[in-house]
Amino acid sequence: MKTRVIILLAIFLSAFALLPDRVIKGTVTDGSHTPIAGVNVSIQGGGSGTVTDRAGRFAIRVPNLARALVFKKTGYKSLTMPVTSDSVLNVALTQATLKTEELADQILDHSKQPGQAEKSLAFNRVAAAPATFSGAVMQMQVPTESYKPINENGFLSVGQQPVTTFSVDVDRAAYSNVRRFLNSGQMPPEDAVRIEEMINYFDYNYPQPAGEHPLAITTETTDSPWNPGLKLVHIGLQAKTVSTENLPASNLVFLIDVSGSMSDPNKLPLLKQAFKLLVDQLRAEDKISLVAYAGSAGLVLPPTAGSEKKVIKDALDKLEAGGSTAGGEGIELAYGLAKKHFLPKGNNRVILATDGDFNVGISNESELQKLIEEKRKAGIFLSVMGFGMGNYKDSHVETLADKGNGNYAYIDNIQEARKEFVQEFGGTLFTIAKDVKIQIEFNPAHVQAYRLIGYENRALRNDEFNDDQKDAGDMGSGHTVTAIYEIVPKGVQTSYIGTTEALKYQQNHVRATGDSDEMMTVKVRYKKPDSEKSILFDLPVKAATLAFEKCSENLRFASAVAEFGLLLRGSEYKGKATYADVIQRARAAFGKDEEGYRSEFVQLVKTAQSLDGSQETARK
Repeated sequence: MKTRVIILLAIFLSAFALLPDRVIKGTVTDGSHTPIAGVNVSIQGGGSGTVTDRAGRFAIRVPNLARALVFKKTGYKSLTMPVTSDSVLNVALTQATLKTEELADQILDHSKQPGQAEKSLAFNRVAAAPATFSGAVMQMQVPTESYKPINENGFLSVGQQPVTTFSVDVDRAAYSNVRRFLNSGQMPPEDAVRIEEMINYFDYNYPQPAGEHPLAITTETTDSPWNPGLKLVHIGLQAKTVSTENLPASNLVFLIDVSGSMSDPNKLPLLKQAFKLLVDQLRAEDKISLVAYAGSAGLVLPPTAGSEKKVIKDALDKLEAGGSTAGGEGIELAYGLAKKHFLPKGNNRVILATDGDFNVGISNESELQKLIEEKRKAGIFLSVMGFGMGNYKDSHVETLADKGNGNYAYIDNIQEARKEFVQEFGGTLFTIAKDVKIQIEFNPAHVQAYRLIGYENRALRNDEFNDDQKDAGDMGSGHTVTAIYEIVPKGVQTSYIGTTEALKYQQNHVRATGDSDEMMTVKVRYKKPDSEKSILFDLPVKAATLAFEKCSENLRFASAVAEFGLLLRGSEYKGKATYADVIQRARAAFGKDEEGYRSEFVQLVKTAQSLDGSQETARK
């Protein structure tokens, strides 16, 4: 009888174990029903976790055997909630009451944590009744992730503004960061969704440059899948691919954050694995230096030949996390090394790996930008690799990479590290064309209004197109840049654009060149890596539309990614976009997909589709 009970119990547990994981969503608030951001939500006993967003919302994938969720935030009492059959769990945290001694101990402990020295710790008195300081109840605000606000591009009238200008962007950090959120069972913050970086994450099969320029332009026009009556103009820019053996020698300085905040498995441990992949690609003529910073910066490895791979890897293995973050001091030391061993005809670059929390040394962002811009002009570029979650400062590291003429990537797993440092080694490290700008003039005879999808942080004034002093994005060996415009054809009525008075002193007419069938002209300016004088070339585009299903896989897949971005952002211009349509269009444009990135994209869309049910309404 006892044996039968054990067998039945085993069968029951086995059947239960086969049940699929599920997602539990909810909101965390305080006693006054105010949402609390930055609450750590984890599965009791270990496993994946997440952090509440600005509206206090969370979503976490829970294994079927999980028994409870744990909610923690400094300044509040920890709370353990049992997992029931419900898929929605709303939680209220109560503030912790601390006496002076307890509060001082907590402040001291917190200041020892990664990135807390010299950060202004804000304390808000929550006790309403008068009290001495020793009896006051205080709340400590813990830093959370930060992103630059994105003010989405709207439609512009060609009659009022026929010219648009922007800097290229080959960064792809937003896509891997969005993937990190979705894989942890949480919708990404809207400002983390930079659509141009999501589009440019993927490889596209554009023709290689065949003429005098190291860049080639490709365009296609089709009907907008999500806004009937409107059209999409797809612009592809391809940089020349240079074989690895023909690339110039490199003078690289790894600048690695080893502060306490980097101790998590997805930070310093992942960073070491990622940089080892890069080391495997180095040649004997390449030189590597290693600088670590935390509290103070120090030289870990002097310039070492790329052939000494074991020496370099051993130095990486010895790095340990601990201390506060002296980001500014580390950058100065790294640039000093790069300058001392500068290669006049080589690739001189600092590669910064961090969670972005700079707060000791040069903590003022404008001072850091000034330093980086000065070094950029001297021929030393800066690339940034972001790691981690919870206190990730995307807004900070993105700016540094932009000012340093380098790449910005977010490494969320070892596969992403392989993509950056192995598959796209040349594009990541070797610049083919710098300060690349695109300017488009629309023909009012064919286009009534236009909207650039994404690139909000890359917009330039039209006069900056001809200004060689104005910094712009760079393109590396084999890099592609994709931009998508949504246009309102002449005569089409849409609620997206209002009526404007005709200009009194301007004439809207097509230049008498005999090319009145031109819809627009794409102009590109770029500089050679060793020059400060730009070169201009252009491509007129005819007003010809191709049926969507007959367009290239490049356009069809890129438009699916753009549509997904519109949904994640809750864009007012998403029209009839749906997750189901994104999946259908993406699947029909997989192409070879040798590394599986496009099929992975579809899985992410499905995840967002399952998570967005209750959150879509909240975001609107």
